Amino acid sequence: MCLQSGGLSLLVPQPNINATVAQNILLSVEYSCKGIVSIEWKHVSSWGTNKIVEWKPGSYTNISKSYKDRVNTYENGSIQLLNVGVRDAGYYVVTITEELGTNIYGTIVLSVYEIIYEDLHFVAVFFAFLTAVSAVLVCCMWFCNKSVHLFQNKRDKLKGNFLYEMYSKEQL
Repeated sequence: MCLQSGGLSLLVPQPNINATVAQNILLSVEYSCKGIVSIEWKHVSSWGTNKIVEWKPGSYTNISKSYKDRVNTYENGSIQLLNVGVRDAGYYVVTITEELGTNIYGTIVLSVYEIIYEDLHFVAVFFAFLTAVSAVLVCCMWFCNKSVHLFQNKRDKLKGNFLYEMYSKEQL
């Protein structure tokens, strides 16, 4: 997307970015202007609007405290966000201001998704738990089966002894 205002133009090559948690992302823009500009980036989300950074290329750079160790600036107006989280999702608005006061705005939408390895970990642990429970149940069934056979063998022996005694008494 290319925007123009007077002698100022702004190119946003990737207006929609998908990222996963802990990834480093580049919010890429390119501007052209004959004069000196100042560049400002803001983050707009459901949690509010936060100023990220403001700078004049080749001059000063003011990075807000909450982004101090998480942002890199580039001469072309782009910024890199390091180690993004779910709270970083939202709209990123760049404002390029020319010396004479002409502004041009660009917007990038960032979507941040959590890595599903946590869900896979839960499934693996749950599967291991079910395997252990089934092994315990199989052992209990084996023990019960052995107990029943022992009980039946004892009963049969007692029954056999009882019948033998009854038969012996009848013979006398």
